[in-house]
Amino acid sequence: MVTVYVPRDTTACALGADAVAAAIAAEAASRNIDIELVRNGSRGLFWLETLVEVETPAGRMAYGPVNASDVAGLFDAGFYEGKQDSTLSWGPTEDIPYLKNQLRVNFARAGIIDPLSIDAYKAHGGYAGLTCALAMEAQVIVDEVKASGLRGRGGAAFPAGIKWQTVLDTPSEQKYIVCNADEGDSGTFADRLLMEADPFQLIEGMTIAGLGVGATQGYIYLRSEYPKAHDVLKTALANAYGAGYLGSDIAGSGKRFDLEVRLGAGAYICGEETSLLDSLEGKRGLVRAKPPLPAIVGLFGKPTVINNVLTLATVSAIFEKGADFYKGLGTGRSLGTLPMQLAGNIKRGGIVELAFGSTLRELMEDFGGGTASGRPMKAVQVGGPLGAYLPESEWDIVLDYEAFAAAKAMLGHGGVVVFDDSVDMLEQARFAMEFCAVESCGKCTPCRIGSIRGVEVIDKIRGSDGDERQRDDNLILLEELCDTMEFGSLCAMGGLTPFPVRSAVKHFPEDFGA
Repeated sequence: MVTVYVPRDTTACALGADAVAAAIAAEAASRNIDIELVRNGSRGLFWLETLVEVETPAGRMAYGPVNASDVAGLFDAGFYEGKQDSTLSWGPTEDIPYLKNQLRVNFARAGIIDPLSIDAYKAHGGYAGLTCALAMEAQVIVDEVKASGLRGRGGAAFPAGIKWQTVLDTPSEQKYIVCNADEGDSGTFADRLLMEADPFQLIEGMTIAGLGVGATQGYIYLRSEYPKAHDVLKTALANAYGAGYLGSDIAGSGKRFDLEVRLGAGAYICGEETSLLDSLEGKRGLVRAKPPLPAIVGLFGKPTVINNVLTLATVSAIFEKGADFYKGLGTGRSLGTLPMQLAGNIKRGGIVELAFGSTLRELMEDFGGGTASGRPMKAVQVGGPLGAYLPESEWDIVLDYEAFAAAKAMLGHGGVVVFDDSVDMLEQARFAMEFCAVESCGKCTPCRIGSIRGVEVIDKIRGSDGDERQRDDNLILLEELCDTMEFGSLCAMGGLTPFPVRSAVKHFPEDFGA
């Protein structure tokens, strides 16, 4: 029997993967060819989706991008035997340069296994980390996370071990682990892909976190726009309970950890941790003042670990391979790997997981291949809609948190959105203010009102019609408004909106009439 893999993740299905899978099954049946069709997760090479793979004695062979109309031709070319006679052939999947030149820790299993099979997960190192953690005391677990140098991958880059230590040290009969899976930044999809391609990695990481801080209940706060991820997580959780990896007796240890998925309601602000907690409690998502920190007074007033998907998923790899392995990757204080996400006007979009220390230019040119339009790249926004716009003069910046902070930018969740030379940067600055106006929770005045005034001021700059004094006066007003938002807002929503606005004005003054 021949094993054929067709991805089932959101992006692949949007590009016709379901139709490709159905066509392969029908064509194999009509030709009396015995195949096993596995719906795996995507490897993250979205520019090659639908990426079909075939298991052969020489390894898995790749074909893509495949449409349903290509399937008959693939069979004629003998793809089911691993032959490379098709124009869609890429040879061994692992030899595709885009994949071969990565260093995959979080996404080591993505696209390789059936995401719903615990047996497949365990066969590729899954639950080895939990086995190690079950033999450790809680403090030893937290010490291992601290020793690894793991920092939060949600954007703030706060050391995960310090947050866990605070929760461990805070006395309470009930503690919680909350996964922030409300991935709303533009150009980001790593959380979604991991949940759809390797959900047990997240489940295992959250279970280890529960053991480390003494929490017996966890919640995955998932954005409602991810229905496929929701379906995968629900099935994976049921399978984990069935196999004894969740519940009252984790792997026969006598220790308890329960886990549920809760859906958000489409509010970007609920990606902010305290607003998320309000939403999880059934309230309107409003930003809370800090202190108290959620690690001390969090969900339902109890000590709570809040980390994002990639942070918690990394925990399982740290305990499988050891803290020394993980901290041996990266550079400076930015240790380990970060899955970068290439999007926007890019030729080869997808996940690129690298150790910290590569450059932004290498990422966009060596992996991304330049723009999809073929026009020169003009600007790139890193870190979501609140990230700075960077011109070509800053593309040699090293991918680490401190280097980006020094450049008045942020690495954030690793989203990279590329623009060619047809982009109007004044419109991008306006979009930043407009986005903040729409998504603000409305609790603080600088964010709620400042963003609306920001749109108005930028419109006045656009309408100055060559009147240099009017333009310059409004540019000064815009700068003062950005100061008010940055230093007066309650959370990063208003505080970071000035980043894209200021960077657009600074680096692309010609688009503002200068």
